[in-house]
Amino acid sequence: MFDTVLVANRGEIAVRVIRTLRSLGVRSVAVFSDADADARHVREADTAVRLGPAPAADSYLSVERLLAAAARTGAQAVHPGYGFLAENAAFARACADAGLVFIGPPADAISLMGDKIRAKETVAAAGVPVVPGGRDPELADAARELGAPVLLKPSAGGGGKGMRLVRDLSVLDDEIAAARREARASFGDDTLLVERWIDRPRHIEIQVLADGHGNVVHLGERECSLQRRHQKIIEEAPSVLLNEATRAAMGEAAVQAARSCGYRGAGTVEFIVPGGDPSSYYFMEMNTRLQVEHPVTELITGLDLVEWQLRVAAGEPLPFGQDDVRLTGHAVEARLCAEDPARGFLPSGGTVLRLHEPQGDGVRTDSGLLEGSEVGSLYDPMLSKVIAYGPDRATALRKLRAALADTVTLGVQTNAGFLRRLLAHPAVVAGELDTGLVEREVESLVATDVPEEVYEAAAAVRLEDLRPRGEAVWTDPFSVPSGWRLGGTPKPVAFHLRVQDPVEYTPRGSATVTDDRVSVLLDGVRHTFHRAADWLGRDGDAWHVRDHDPVAASLSGAAHAGADSLTAPMPGTVTVVKVAVGDEVAAGQSLLVVEAMKMEHVVSAPHAGTVAELDVKPGTTVAMDQVLAVITPVEDET
Repeated sequence: MFDTVLVANRGEIAVRVIRTLRSLGVRSVAVFSDADADARHVREADTAVRLGPAPAADSYLSVERLLAAAARTGAQAVHPGYGFLAENAAFARACADAGLVFIGPPADAISLMGDKIRAKETVAAAGVPVVPGGRDPELADAARELGAPVLLKPSAGGGGKGMRLVRDLSVLDDEIAAARREARASFGDDTLLVERWIDRPRHIEIQVLADGHGNVVHLGERECSLQRRHQKIIEEAPSVLLNEATRAAMGEAAVQAARSCGYRGAGTVEFIVPGGDPSSYYFMEMNTRLQVEHPVTELITGLDLVEWQLRVAAGEPLPFGQDDVRLTGHAVEARLCAEDPARGFLPSGGTVLRLHEPQGDGVRTDSGLLEGSEVGSLYDPMLSKVIAYGPDRATALRKLRAALADTVTLGVQTNAGFLRRLLAHPAVVAGELDTGLVEREVESLVATDVPEEVYEAAAAVRLEDLRPRGEAVWTDPFSVPSGWRLGGTPKPVAFHLRVQDPVEYTPRGSATVTDDRVSVLLDGVRHTFHRAADWLGRDGDAWHVRDHDPVAASLSGAAHAGADSLTAPMPGTVTVVKVAVGDEVAAGQSLLVVEAMKMEHVVSAPHAGTVAELDVKPGTTVAMDQVLAVITPVEDET
């Protein structure tokens, strides 16, 4: 076993790897950008090395700086986690050239399986069923031969980027051109492949583990069909779709796929499965790294996958065979992300003011957060993973819903409440899943209305802040929030508040306020919230209740009479500015681009007019709702 391992990643996966290194008595080395100098993974490692400025290219993606950090700290091996350089064959080769063990598969296996076209050809030759399709340069002909619907996919990447579903072949050429542009922008390679589209498919993947002595086993499957925009959000093991015969057949196919590329370490073979015919499964791709959802496999097998990555990389053989693998119970995982479902799932950010992450009694939270953590716009929005285990699926689902309701992350908007409602959806409870379910049901799962008790609780906090403190003999009646007026009937106290739209709210219940909780009795029902500053949270949902000054808002509107202010839809960085003050713009014209957490958002003109103000330039960091520009409508220019 190694003495020292460098973890070439950040956030929750770095914390997760460090945990196993500590349990094995292996010294851990963290790396960090300037933005992560006080991050949890830095605090928990035995030592940490600064890489450089916050942009990933200058820190977590800098092979030169990572190798230098390993050399400075005496690391013998590098664990890449997932994301960043985890599936970068050049990085794996650079580690080997520097005398470091790359804790992952051989570089040639990464390169082969990273090319979707070569991967399909290789596993097909090994007898693994693949989705019917075609590739460049006969892409268009293959698509027409398959018949609509077809799916266009970049050969060089994943994560849903560049994928386009074509249901009408009359627009095929335009869709191919658009897919090429997206693939080139995302991966630097516009090579495409086309596959037959399977309606209402299920996404099922097999975890494999291979050593350097010729042993390959599979550890069962994970159901990953609950996705939004081709991104997994809920994963579980095992799948309710598979019987023992199909599980064994898919497992053997995954083992053959791993053997076909000379795999070593932990990897995942992904299949697409028609919901109506589970026996007709097709290879999609192989992820040559540890998966985000690996904890559900750990919980049903009792194996620590990070530990076995380390042992295999250190040259140890697997001490167990396929017949020794036992799957017990059921586990479900939810990915907690910094995003606001009520605002179209735009990335969110801020300072974590209050944090509670459930652990124990069949619940596990893998997290990179601490109270006081700054969640910025530079990196992936996933903050943590909440995983629940039970003897059966119903118990695991119930525990996970309760754990999400118990999760508190005030100061940063997350999708916890959305995930809790998704897990309670009748189709999910029944196990009737497919990759399009979330998109079909998303409107019913997003809480857009603000409950009255939220305003009641916010008002109670403000009333408490207004109450006189100390033991003064006499109190000025005008300073007491009682509505008292000289010579008149008391007027109820009202507060101007804003979560989304501004409201004027008059408290009408009773409340108990403490430093971290507020409980209100409204219409005979008791509602209790977590609180921190202007934030309230309950059952996974959170509300940032700000004070609203109608006078100031009115004056601001008068200052821009007839003008429309364009504001930042999310905290991030302005990457593109296409106009200047004085320019005439058309309705819907793209004016700026704001980027956050790998997501770009185009800010467009709401109407034709003239750019009256422009307060940003490329590289400007902006907060959510910050004014970016002001467009004066054409009819008001005079």
